[in-house]
Amino acid sequence: MTSTETSTDIAEVSTIDMKLEVVTLPVSDVDRAKRFYQSLGWRLDVDLSAGDAFRAIQMTPPHSGCSISFGKGLTAAAPGSAERMMLVVNDIDAARDDLIRRGVDVSEVFEQRPPGFESIEGRSYFIYASFSDPDGNGWLLQEVTTRLPGREWED
Repeated sequence: MTSTETSTDIAEVSTIDMKLEVVTLPVSDVDRAKRFYQSLGWRLDVDLSAGDAFRAIQMTPPHSGCSISFGKGLTAAAPGSAERMMLVVNDIDAARDDLIRRGVDVSEVFEQRPPGFESIEGRSYFIYASFSDPDGNGWLLQEVTTRLPGREWED
């Protein structure tokens, strides 16, 4: 049963370590997607096949703790339906230039501030550029140079 009630109670932070490790992308052509993400300089972790009905590829962006997977028999989601996947970078201009050099069509850098954040100075968290993979799965580069308070886990 799912509740639609809202609560003002704040749950205590879990003591169980949970790390987002893999996000599955829906793609139409597995080999084309593999070539695209390899062209970005991402590490190939796994390319596993089990007959004609299953293939799983896992790739990881440089220095990321989270990987992507795609393949055949992994998801029923429509190819290209993943949106707003964020790649955090400390220099968006350098990251954008690197992608362009690799043949990726990247948007111009743009600023986007949510309501209430207009008076905060600096670029960190508010500067973006976007690109898509060959299926149209949407990626955002987000420049983060200084973390907001509360955004670091204590060891």
